[in-house]
Amino acid sequence: MSTGCLTTAHQNINVMWKTVSEDCNLACEYCYYSTCGGKPGKKINHIDSVVLEKFIKEYMERSKGAATFAWQGGEPLLAGLDFFEEVVALQAKYAPKNTIISNSLQTNGTLITDKWAAFFKKYNFLIGVSLDGTREIHDAKRVDSSGQGSFDRVMRGINYLRSHRVDFNILSVIHKGNVTKASEMICFFESEGFQFVQFIPCMDFRAQEINKLGVYDITPKEYGDFLCEAFDYWYNNGEPRTSIRFFDEMLNVYVNREPGSCIHRASCPQTIILEQNGDAFPCDFFIHPNWKIGNVGTDSIDEILAHPLYDKFLAMKPNLPDPCKTCEWKKLCHGGCPRNREWGPELATSDVDYFCSSYKRIYSYADERMKQLGDRVRARLFQQNLAHYYNGKHPKRNDPCPCGSGKKYKQCCG
Repeated sequence: MSTGCLTTAHQNINVMWKTVSEDCNLACEYCYYSTCGGKPGKKINHIDSVVLEKFIKEYMERSKGAATFAWQGGEPLLAGLDFFEEVVALQAKYAPKNTIISNSLQTNGTLITDKWAAFFKKYNFLIGVSLDGTREIHDAKRVDSSGQGSFDRVMRGINYLRSHRVDFNILSVIHKGNVTKASEMICFFESEGFQFVQFIPCMDFRAQEINKLGVYDITPKEYGDFLCEAFDYWYNNGEPRTSIRFFDEMLNVYVNREPGSCIHRASCPQTIILEQNGDAFPCDFFIHPNWKIGNVGTDSIDEILAHPLYDKFLAMKPNLPDPCKTCEWKKLCHGGCPRNREWGPELATSDVDYFCSSYKRIYSYADERMKQLGDRVRARLFQQNLAHYYNGKHPKRNDPCPCGSGKKYKQCCG
């Protein structure tokens, strides 16, 4: 493994750990990841304590005031509460003074109890709950090994989160069963008071041969139609009530801010994805032996980040196909996801994102209303920050713009 100099771009990283690898207590019809069929077995193989401590110690040493952990699966709660008690104890043990520690966890929600919810609240975990819509929509696909729907168990888990005031959001997979029901889904989420929602299109995200496209459950047209219907409901005459991540990220671009999600960024974020055994990969869409960049049990973080495959991966998204280079919507998707692009030999060239036409459809459909909303948001933030930071006086040309974009005033609202 190369041990070359660590580049500046690799200084700040996030980590996502597949806590129990593929083990899961559900057997969702569209799941391409878990192979246990909802029967994980009596013994759950979670992350080894020695590997866990080695990584947390190293990660905290280079944290520089902030450490971000995401715990996924399979179903991460199968690791047990004792495991996560060990996690937070190690984080506290090795965190430098004044370090902000963030933990997020993605769960199907069925195993959440009062005790779990109390733990999440105590340590400020942000919880993502997988819920595909109403009972009818959800139970058609998200079932256990006996084919029983999981809706009631998920809602019970959510109620535990609510009782302890745990921050949580909803993750919905868009598939053949709900792709024509955007309004119905969002109406249901709003009726339940779910204020933060994320949609992801159903696909086989296991990276097999990287130059081969994955398996997709919905067509680009279906996804484009879904996003347009969802946008109409979300926009609400210019007064959105619910945070839907896809549209929030679009709005970030219209108010001159950096989006947070991969699709809307000019480059992929610096993240290390870890399997339960410590194997490291650059992205959870690229978990394949051909993309292994080390193992945190035997390699240092610096060695992993210096692996040539890591830079090769980071170079993929900016390596745009020709149609993207002159596309009027480039600023919004920057070519989409590299995993959704069919690549040529040596990753030298690629076709456009499988969902390219979906994105073009929603971008053009929403553009005028997004401009109007963006202008209102920027103006409101400008006035608020002008009063708060500048005593009501306009900033100088080279001062940071009061709208909060991070740009100079002369390059933004000035």
